[in-house]
Amino acid sequence: MKLLIFAGSTRAQSFNRQLAKVAGRLARQAGAEVTLLELSSLAIPLYNADLEALGTPPDVIRLKEIMLAHPGWIICSPEYNGSYTALLKNTLDWASSPVKGDPRWQQGTEAFTGKVVGLLSASPGALGGLRSLAHLTPLLLNLQCWVTPQQFALGQAGTAFDAQGELLIDKQRAGVESVVKQVLWAAERLSPQPLP
Repeated sequence: MKLLIFAGSTRAQSFNRQLAKVAGRLARQAGAEVTLLELSSLAIPLYNADLEALGTPPDVIRLKEIMLAHPGWIICSPEYNGSYTALLKNTLDWASSPVKGDPRWQQGTEAFTGKVVGLLSASPGALGGLRSLAHLTPLLLNLQCWVTPQQFALGQAGTAFDAQGELLIDKQRAGVESVVKQVLWAAERLSPQPLP
């Protein structure tokens, strides 16, 4: 099973980028083929319809292709002001924007429809960014994704990781693993099967 993992942050010491790496290691241990996508590797501008009218940026097409190729995703969402980040919203807005005149991407939800998405969050606060997941879930449902019921928010993230980037507490690692396993389980069953 191909699994895409990315965090809605580009900050060097981002707790959510660290959490994405933990999820990636656990997914590989479970047998998944993991793509850990760093959003900083994509040249995606702030969404602007006038800019889009001049032509969809090449890295937006690349993002759509990466998303389409993976039946399962895990998104690690920071919490800013009780919701998800502008970076994450901008990324999803571009990825869901139709490309006029392109038969493959003229449907905005093409890269999203039927994807199984698990949600994680990490925050220095006690709630672990849980409110961001509550806002992100309906957005993904609107884009025709299957969002797993199992979610995990890592509180007190500033003291949660060791020097190697592993979670110190077994219960927290088990919380991440439960989301990973549910995404893989559901994606295996919900992904369209190739025709014989």
